[in-house]
Formats: sequence, structure tokens, C-alpha cells
Amino acid sequence: MREFPLVGGPVELRGALDLERTPAGVMPRRLPAWTKEQYQDPSVYGVTVMPSGVRLVFRTDARELEFEVLTSTGQLDTDPEPRPTGMLELLVNGVHAGRRQAPIGNVVRMAGPGAAQQLVPGEPGTVRFTGLPAGMKNVELWLPQQTPTELMALRADGEVLAPLPDGRRRWVHHGSSISHCLEANGPTGTWPVVAASLGGVEAINLSQAGNAMLDPYVARTIRDMPADLISLKVGINIVGLTTFRLRTFGPAVHGFLDTIRDGHPDTPLLLMSPVSCPALEATPGPTAMGPDGKIKALGDPAEVASGALSLKVVRDELARIVAARRAHDPHLHYLDGRELLGPDEADDLADGLHPTAAAYRRMGKRFAAHAFAEDGPFR
Repeated sequence: MREFPLVGGPVELRGALDLERTPAGVMPRRLPAWTKEQYQDPSVYGVTVMPSGVRLVFRTDARELEFEVLTSTGQLDTDPEPRPTGMLELLVNGVHAGRRQAPIGNVVRMAGPGAAQQLVPGEPGTVRFTGLPAGMKNVELWLPQQTPTELMALRADGEVLAPLPDGRRRWVHHGSSISHCLEANGPTGTWPVVAASLGGVEAINLSQAGNAMLDPYVARTIRDMPADLISLKVGINIVGLTTFRLRTFGPAVHGFLDTIRDGHPDTPLLLMSPVSCPALEATPGPTAMGPDGKIKALGDPAEVASGALSLKVVRDELARIVAARRAHDPHLHYLDGRELLGPDEADDLADGLHPTAAAYRRMGKRFAAHAFAEDGPFR
């Protein structure tokens, strides 16, 4: 087995906008390095190093591959085991060729959400894929969407070459945990990856679980990166964390769109509202987890009249904004998120908020059927 460099060699890392050097290797990150100066909340950094949609891409004639990685996962003091690390999935010539459980490495212990953390250092692990087809082939190794993964080594029993240029259109998507898809059963089971595969495009997923807040640095990131198609899924985090009132929400959406349009004036741009979430449809946030393990809204529905945001208010405002802007921006489109997962599918929200793995795949198929249809916004 020969070892090949992960940086500065034939391997291309797609889906990441930054590579951080660590004592173990390199850590992919889904926002540029400069953005770290523009937020204080550590949860933002935490979700950007969860590599949803990040994959290693190369060509090889190897029959066996080894990937050495160091993962980091969490564990509450009340839990007997660390959180699942997720899967690494291998595609050969675009066809699924194997999946392996990501090894447990570092474990971050805490008494509960938001409590002080204690790092329990772990060891790297090696994942092997054997019995690959003979001859030169295109290979993609997809990293677990929910687990920060430091890349340490790639070894092969054959040659490793740079991938051929990807001629597909590039779709950039930004959303919340429901686009980050922590609950999917693997990195290729997230709904953006399912939709991209069906639509024949390359997906770049900039979604941030719990942190889709119309942050200006995200808009500038999208503005400055290559994109043939753009979509934004807006609202659930904003309602759940009471980030805006109606007075400030609309201008923030306009500002986010204006910034993106500075770099992509004519790119098809699809603005999406939240999927169904029964607790927040008519009631504002904030939210908390109820004793039944389901999300509940703590706000007062009466506050909606004075500007508090519910999902219904958010959907109405997003639809209004798109209708107004289309007078001078015909490439802007709107999609009601309930077309991806509607009110009659509440049983597919295990905690009242996040879809199941099967529901994520269904959402990807529905998005592709809408966006990539002959008369769709991404046609």
C-alpha cells in the first residue's frame, strides 16, 4: 500500500471551503477561514466542521483503499455510549460501492446541552474498502455528515490520479439542520445529495444546524463562490430562537438576497420556506424539548399580532418578498417548504422538528421533481 498526500496532491476535496491544519492532519470546514472572526458562538464553528456533503474525489486503479481519520463526537454524562459517528460511503463511477462506520476517536463529554465540556482524547482509526473493480475508475469518499472528521492518510494498492473536471452545474444550498440532515442514514442520504444526484448537478451544502440566521458572512460567502444554481431555506431557526421580529425579518431577507445578487445577478435562486413543524406553525418560539421528546413552542400566539414570528408569518413574508422582487429579478423563485414535507407527515418528525432518514430521501426526490422539472426554476 502506498500513501498519497491529502493536500497538494492528486486528491480533490469537494464541498469544503477551508482546510484547517490540526496536530492529526487536516479538518475540512464548510465556510471560509475569514468567517471565524465574525461570530462568537462556538456552535457555528461546530456545525461548519461537520462535513455534510464533503467528499474526497480522485481516480484510481486500486482494488483496495485505506483512509485514516480521527473523528470527534459528543457524549452526555447520562448516556452510556458516545453519539453515533455516522458512516463513510464510497462511490465508484457514481455507484454506491460500500459504507463503513466511522471509528470513534475524540469524545467530548458534557453534563447536558450548553454545559462545560471535557475532551477525552481518542485514537485515529482506519477504514478499509476492498474488492474494488479492476481498472481506472472515479472514486468519491463521502464523510459522515454529523461528525467532525480530521483526515490523516490515504493509502492505495495502486495509482491515485487527479479527478477529471466535473462538468456538472454547481448548486449551492444554505439552510438549517433540516438541510444539514444530521439524522440521515449516511452522507449520500441527505436530501440535498439525493436531489443533486437526481438532477445531475454537483451540490455544495453550506447548511448549518441551528444556525441559519441570515448571517451576512454566509451571504458574502455565496456571493463570492462559483455557483450555477442557488437555494436558501429560511425560517425555522429564526422562529425557534426568536432571532427577528417581523419588522427586522423582511429587511434582513432583502439584505441577504441583495448581497448574493451582487455576485450572481442572474443565477437561478430559489428561496424556500420551512417544512411543516406543528409546534411552530401558529405559535412563536423560543422552543424547548418536552417530556415526550418532542419540540414545543414557548411563545404566545397573541404576540404574532405585534410582530412575533410563527412559521405561517415567515412563509407569508417570504412569498411576499419574492413576488415583489420578481418584478426586477425574474430568476428569483419561491418554494413553500411544505411541498417537501407537509402537515400530514408529522409522524415523520421523530422529535417534532427533524425528519427521519426515510423522509429526508423523500424530500430530496420531491425537491428534484420540482426544481429540475422542465418548467422548474433549475431547468
